[in-house]
Amino acid sequence: MDQKTKNFALIGAAGYIAPKHLDAIKKTGNQLIAALDPNDSVGILDSYFPNTHFFTSFERFVVKQKLESPIDYFSICSPNHHHDTHCRFALINNADAICEKPLVLNPWNLEALKRTEEETSKSIFNILQLRIHPEIIALKKFVKENNDRVFDIDLTYITSRGPWYNISWKGDTQKSGGITTNIGIHFFDVLLWVFGDVESQSVYALNDKFASGILQLKKANVRWFLSVDSNHLSNELKEKGITVERSLTIDNKSFDFSKGFENLHVKSYQNILDGKGYTTANVSDVIQLGYDIRESKTVGLKDDYHPRLKKISF
Repeated sequence: MDQKTKNFALIGAAGYIAPKHLDAIKKTGNQLIAALDPNDSVGILDSYFPNTHFFTSFERFVVKQKLESPIDYFSICSPNHHHDTHCRFALINNADAICEKPLVLNPWNLEALKRTEEETSKSIFNILQLRIHPEIIALKKFVKENNDRVFDIDLTYITSRGPWYNISWKGDTQKSGGITTNIGIHFFDVLLWVFGDVESQSVYALNDKFASGILQLKKANVRWFLSVDSNHLSNELKEKGITVERSLTIDNKSFDFSKGFENLHVKSYQNILDGKGYTTANVSDVIQLGYDIRESKTVGLKDDYHPRLKKISF
């Protein structure tokens, strides 16, 4: 749809996810005015917005954005523990925020941001791209049409990370929220969105390399396993040299959503610009779940645990 060009600023320009946001800003026909990151490995800017003002100092960034063209949106790609502060900064500077997952780490942080939204009349939007994945949308429709069923689900997600991971902020639970929040929140969000509210949950294992537990949702029983340890990959994938394992089975049938990820950030941005983005009201449940899992005491191997745990000593 036709729309006036919006001015964007991006915080976290050197991060892994920043190129997806740069691509989305460009493909939706908007302009990046300024970018900030304490690290200066941001040559990627030249591929999208070569004239963007870049800053490594937050103080200089603040002064610049106040003096130059007003910013309509701040794109937040900074480490998880900074999302709260950076979203708040956007709002009090009369801009909306578009933030990567997780929006915040704790439920009380979310409530505080909601109050700031009310005070400023500005909004925060969270990127929840799996909700607009075609196969996930079709799954939600199928579950709604089979309202009398409770599904049995196994979620397995292993994304291999080297020793750097635990040295970085991602390995610090206070900064990242730990494995379940840092690599699992999109999956948990989709499960809640498709299968309903959490009725109960247990955590069987939780450490800096892997975590596993069970979720009892309104319409599904979910055994989940998340890991950043390549040793947990299936033997078949190891032999092929594949370092990521993403598997979702529903009633023992594989659910394939390995394709269809193209331009999901672009679609997310367009939805936001069209007034249809996911707001703070849409993430309360998954933020609460992430916090509850992180604070749970592990119960060990009992009941109906994920089968991958049988192969792990802990």
